[in-house]
Amino acid sequence: MTPAEAEDGAEIIVDFAGEQFPVRPGEVFTVGREGDLAIEDNLFLHRHFLTIHCVDGLWLLANVGSRLTATVTDSGGRVQAWLAPGARLPLVFETTTVIFSAGPTTYELIIHAAEPAFQETVRFSDDAGQSTIGEVPLTASQKAMILALAEPLLRREGTGMSELPTSAQAAQRLGWSLTRFNRKLDNVCDKLDRIGVPGLRGGARAYATNRRVRLVEHAIAARLVTRDDLPLLDDEVTNADEAAADEPI
Repeated sequence: MTPAEAEDGAEIIVDFAGEQFPVRPGEVFTVGREGDLAIEDNLFLHRHFLTIHCVDGLWLLANVGSRLTATVTDSGGRVQAWLAPGARLPLVFETTTVIFSAGPTTYELIIHAAEPAFQETVRFSDDAGQSTIGEVPLTASQKAMILALAEPLLRREGTGMSELPTSAQAAQRLGWSLTRFNRKLDNVCDKLDRIGVPGLRGGARAYATNRRVRLVEHAIAARLVTRDDLPLLDDEVTNADEAAADEPI
């Protein structure tokens, strides 16, 4: 590293599926089917999708693809951005999470900054000690619906990729009918769309798949559901079984 590069800032580390990639000032780190982080087996992914590089001491994450988007959030899920094609964002937090989907597969990578531009000092809470920033009220069944879709991503160890279930598979996981599941999915997508969450509405052809992956991206990034919530899935399955048992023969 030259003295000029050293003045640009400290290195960052990209963590994906347990593998760490150090990126130094003066380098351009590329994520896609080709590049420094190559995900070769997904034809839905751009050849070059994301880049990370340092400009005047500030690390930037750029979407150099043409169709796919990425959800970018701080480690606490309080700040969230939707990185569209052609957009770029400064990486100012000590830990930044990037979630994106290509086809039915969702990926997560974490970026660690050695010298972040932003230092957290205070986290505002309500009287019960719960964070209220970006809070979205959900019923128990709505939360269970999101958990059924996000379960593979929440259960996997560390960062990496997960295949999201179809609506039929998620409904079966909960012991619900597909009609009930789709009604809950409609309600949650409408609720989030009304508060400005992008990507939950689309054309008739791609809408069913796209809204599921986008919902999971947002739910994970905004901490609407976490790994600690997974036992609620089994509670919902038990409730569904008890309700079926009470039905007249």
